[in-house]
Amino acid sequence: MYRHALQCAARSASAAGPACSRATVAKVAEKGTYVSRGLVACRGLGGPSQTQWRTLHSTRELFTVKETPQTTDEEVGAFTKLIEAMGFTGPLKYNKWKIKIAALRMYTCCVERINYDEFFEKCSLPDTLNSWFLVAQLHVWMCLVRMRQEGRAGKYMCRYLVHSMWEDVEQRSKIMGINAVERKESMKVMTETFYAALFGYDEGILSSDTVLAAALWRNLFNKQCEDPQQLELMVQYVRKQMQYIDSLDGEDLLLTGEVKWRPLVEENAQSILKVSTPTYNDTGL
Repeated sequence: MYRHALQCAARSASAAGPACSRATVAKVAEKGTYVSRGLVACRGLGGPSQTQWRTLHSTRELFTVKETPQTTDEEVGAFTKLIEAMGFTGPLKYNKWKIKIAALRMYTCCVERINYDEFFEKCSLPDTLNSWFLVAQLHVWMCLVRMRQEGRAGKYMCRYLVHSMWEDVEQRSKIMGINAVERKESMKVMTETFYAALFGYDEGILSSDTVLAAALWRNLFNKQCEDPQQLELMVQYVRKQMQYIDSLDGEDLLLTGEVKWRPLVEENAQSILKVSTPTYNDTGL
């Protein structure tokens, strides 16, 4: 099993320090619905005579991401626009090192606060490194969607959130004993999968449940899902998770990066509890 093998190998592997390579985050699709014609929906979904199973999240408000006031474009000077056009980042609302730490914490929430064994069981996914990556990238995408609402600071945080993900994937592949050639090829495939999934999930979250289910079928299930109820479960999970993370305060996310995910299966998926405000000191810790 992947997780058990990884844990055993990790005990014998030397601790690796954080790398400092630069990674570029893919642009999240512009707001607006783009439903491509001829989108191949998963088996059993999208037919005009299909019986609706869903009893939860059937209201119009939950059909799309919670509509919150969009962050207006920040007023920046000509010098800031110039240096950003050259590929650098201008002055931000918070110190850059604070945002980097918050991005690392947010990524940690995506890998340590998720019950991957439950996902493997409920979705019939093989217990492999690739399955772990597919589940992790789904949660990273949800964080990217949320943080891009926080202006330039949020977009800067997105960059290091994705950077942390690729660093983690590379370290895990090394611990698994994958040689350099195979690791390079696997990273290339994962990169293509990640960027394709971003646009697919964006289209799905802005569209109907059928489009979102098709995106999950292609990306999370790798076109191998034969049980429509598994797709139904994941559509509900993404909808409620996006509603929940959208309710979190943007300032707190920029300073702490703390995200507590809702469980995959819960009795009352409609309930959204008031999130307690995190505490942090004047240095953002």
